[in-house]
Amino acid sequence: MRGVRSVDQVGAEERAASLAKRSIKKASKLWALDLAIRCMDLTTLEGMDTPGKIAALCAKGIRPKPGDPTIPSVAAICIYPARVADAREHLGSSGVRVASVATAFPSGQSFLSLKIDETQQAVAAGADEVDMVIDRGAFLSGDYQKVYDEIVAVKEACGDAHLKVIVETGELGTYDSVRRASILAMAAGADFIKTSTGKVQPAATLPVKASDRVPRRPVRDARP
Repeated sequence: MRGVRSVDQVGAEERAASLAKRSIKKASKLWALDLAIRCMDLTTLEGMDTPGKIAALCAKGIRPKPGDPTIPSVAAICIYPARVADAREHLGSSGVRVASVATAFPSGQSFLSLKIDETQQAVAAGADEVDMVIDRGAFLSGDYQKVYDEIVAVKEACGDAHLKVIVETGELGTYDSVRRASILAMAAGADFIKTSTGKVQPAATLPVKASDRVPRRPVRDARP
């Protein structure tokens, strides 16, 4: 990771601030809103999640606005592994995918064997995508090899399912760390990079998105 260049913090923040000043035509706004819905992971990750709540979420994901067929379905429903089978049942052949968090979400603090087992069980239950969280403790301690090896192992456990790697930008501290974590995830085989679990503050921010423009893989929060 020594060869990774530093992020221009001022430039990244100025680039992000400029987005709020742009004038966008109505047609472009509507196109962007449509795309945002198509890329969305409609999510519930709460201890009180029930089969009934998952059923309602799936219905909303398939038809975000009942009675208006012009509003597209979301990309995926994102839930805990124990609720994957419920989502699979209700989504059927709708085309909406099932995304499951795994690997001791949201902390990432567990044994690798348990992370792999949880990933395999989520995929066996019907998950199309797995959202893993990196071990931020290992990353911030400089143990990049451990983080890399865990991503490789979880990617293998995913089989044909996509792997999204959550770097939890709010806990990484600097834009340079975000860039290093992003490149590390890509090198280890991540299909997508995800900024945040949504469980810490700050979560995803515009400057974080602007700080890393590595073109090999997309940095995003949902499936295209």
